[in-house]
Amino acid sequence: MKNNIKELREQCNISQGKLAERCDVTRQTINAIENNKYDPSLKLAFDIARVLGVTMEELFIPYGNGEK
Repeated sequence: MKNNIKELREQCNISQGKLAERCDVTRQTINAIENNKYDPSLKLAFDIARVLGVTMEELFIPYGNGEK
């Protein structure tokens, strides 16, 4: 699933490291999620949305038209 995490994080002036710290994961995990190499757990997705002050709908973009 694609996401807007990097864009939203940058709008909030939060580094990958700070977002990771607030979500209790590593910076590498945040990087992998932002680069669509890893799909976060539901709990982590909610944590990221909470820290960035957005809804899940704003955070993630569902694949359409047969995309993976």
